Amino acid sequence: MAIRLGGHGLPIGSDDPYAFARAHREFGYGAAYVPEVRLDDRDRLVAIEQAFAAANVVLAEIGIWRNLVSPDEAVRKANLAYAVERLAIADAVGAGCAVSYIGSFRAGTDYAPAAENMGPEAFDACVETVRYLLDTVKPTRAKFALEMMQYSLPDSVDSYVELINAIDRPMFGAHFDPVNIIMTPRVYFDNGALIRECFDKLGHWVVSCHAKDIKLHHQAALHLDEV
Repeated sequence: MAIRLGGHGLPIGSDDPYAFARAHREFGYGAAYVPEVRLDDRDRLVAIEQAFAAANVVLAEIGIWRNLVSPDEAVRKANLAYAVERLAIADAVGAGCAVSYIGSFRAGTDYAPAAENMGPEAFDACVETVRYLLDTVKPTRAKFALEMMQYSLPDSVDSYVELINAIDRPMFGAHFDPVNIIMTPRVYFDNGALIRECFDKLGHWVVSCHAKDIKLHHQAALHLDEV
């Protein structure tokens, strides 16, 4: 299977899906993020799918990026409603996935560190949340996936496999961003082994990937920057 590359930041001065799709192809991209669209705009949803198919550009993913387990009930409900709509949009246009981090149990944040993020209650909340989204939307084409993060689940390859087995929904896929689980100098310098482990254990579940880099700074305390 060929890997298709895509990205943000193609200025075209138009919201025409056909022009946007052609801009990706002309730039050399074979994949794209789903353009902004509302779920109730059926004509635009159809146009987006047709435009990108005509340009042979795969709609890889749509982002959610909301705290789906916030302890603030009103915030959590609003974020879940947003996630439901985004997953439904992804399914409507035939995208590979809708992706989000699970969030944080620290109120007032999106995915801030908290001890509660790593415990058994967080695992159960993860399972319940993903099942809720999939059972509500019932997607048939787009999968829902979680981005691995350093301080929220899934925080490792094995924890992702454990979540997939516990959630037990065929439309739950794996999103792969290796930079987000490089946490030690040993793994930093041998990141190829981490990437191979990811594909060995998660390969047939992977629906989309992020490509970026990470820099280890020479300081007294460990400091890693995404770059």
